Amino acid sequence: MKFLLATTAAALMALSIGSAFSAELAPLNSDTEKDRIDWSQVEAKFGALPKLPDGTKAGAVSKTLTNEYWRSLGEGYKAFGDKVGVPVVYQAAQSEGDQLGQLTIAEGLVTQGYNVLLVSPQTDANLQPIMEQAKAANVPVVNVNDAVIPQAEHYVGNVQRDNGVRVAKWFIKNRPNGGKVAIIEGQAGVYAAVQRTDGFKTTISESGKFEVVASVPGNWDRQTSYDAATNILQQHPGLIGFYANNDGMALGIVEAVKAAGLQDKVAVFGTDGISDAYASIRAGELTGTVDSFPVLTGEVALETALRLVAGQKLPRVVATPQALITKDNADRYSGTGDAVRKALLEDAAAGQ
Repeated sequence: MKFLLATTAAALMALSIGSAFSAELAPLNSDTEKDRIDWSQVEAKFGALPKLPDGTKAGAVSKTLTNEYWRSLGEGYKAFGDKVGVPVVYQAAQSEGDQLGQLTIAEGLVTQGYNVLLVSPQTDANLQPIMEQAKAANVPVVNVNDAVIPQAEHYVGNVQRDNGVRVAKWFIKNRPNGGKVAIIEGQAGVYAAVQRTDGFKTTISESGKFEVVASVPGNWDRQTSYDAATNILQQHPGLIGFYANNDGMALGIVEAVKAAGLQDKVAVFGTDGISDAYASIRAGELTGTVDSFPVLTGEVALETALRLVAGQKLPRVVATPQALITKDNADRYSGTGDAVRKALLEDAAAGQ
């Protein structure tokens, strides 16, 4: 009952804050926002990172540290912070469903005197109450990937819809005869899950050769996705592929496919590019993933945040890269630091 009351109170507060902000700023759609710049163009347009106020420190709150993607994002924050001499405190909720816990962490970071706050919300709504609190404290907030706060003034992340589009295009090219496919979605209603699912479903359906026979939530959970995939495989003999909204779910699907003895017939794709996904791709199990390069995203996000602290006026969205990874190109994108950055800058220059 206490949790229900607290959640209701947070939701009401979010609605009132949304009304306050709406007069100033249109609700953000990070995929379609026109006030945007590609990460590869920031320094060319805005110059080197300006001098920061003495004692600058950054606070960051993530969805959870049980998922490698979010741990990697934190590595990116730390790497850039170390490079420019800015300490970063990085905290996360206990699980990807701990919405109130995440809000409490974010509120604490604002009151502790951090100069900027980077947030990766559990849902599009659960961190809305922090926006007015941070604004009153003159603390810029940068929404980093995944769920999107409609009132966010600054967002760093990739084009979520494009994750699903890239996978659909692989099926269209590599399975020219078409067939039945299925989607395992992330958390229901979360922006990233909705966009990734729509990108895949719309693109593959437009080809006219594929039928999406199931699209069910896996809630970002590996076991839930294993169970869902097992049921789908039983209900739809002849299925040729799955698309999952993240890699943890995709790896659960791979286990279900293997258990059914269908690894040579059913392609499986995930999203995020975690190390276990790369290992599974190299082992010939997972067909591929869309890597959104969380370490680089963390670096770009903190740089964006610090430019705001220094007084620069940046576009509302700084878009970060992604790439479809299969066994054919895994080595090109699996390096570290400067090697991956170089490859992605080459991609950006080529318009990929």
